[in-house]
Amino acid sequence: MQENMLEAVPAEEYPQLSGYIAELWHSAYDGLLGREQVEYMTDKFQSAEAIEAQVASRGYLYFYLKEGSDRIGYCALMPEGKSLFLSKLYLDNAHRGRGIGQKALAAVCAQARERGASRVYLTVYKGNARAIRAYEKFGFARADSIVTDIGGGFVMDDYVYEYRL
Repeated sequence: MQENMLEAVPAEEYPQLSGYIAELWHSAYDGLLGREQVEYMTDKFQSAEAIEAQVASRGYLYFYLKEGSDRIGYCALMPEGKSLFLSKLYLDNAHRGRGIGQKALAAVCAQARERGASRVYLTVYKGNARAIRAYEKFGFARADSIVTDIGGGFVMDDYVYEYRL
């Protein structure tokens, strides 16, 4: 059930993925961070060129999240030895609040196990109560609190959560 929920994004689709990401991020974050910061972040971190560089130089893995044959979101993972960093996980608005995020987290954990990881960790904006509830419901535990300067006069004020496999 969970495993077929992830579909690897082919490199030739990075430009389309980037546009899709901008839609998802504006929907999720404009009200929390403001449109200006979301524009900065998507341009800097989720452009087609940025995605390609993350895959090539840091080993990122990008997946569409699927329900049946429909693409309903995306996630980005980065294997790091015995850890798997869940860098991004976003669902279309229409698919939020239906338990799909929990299934997506289970699929991410299955990926981690396949890669020999013993934990999955992530960062989440401290003001993103909906995402925090979803991660805690799945069993992620808060491990740290960090503030990261991302340039452009912006910072990310995040919690670090981890899930032991």
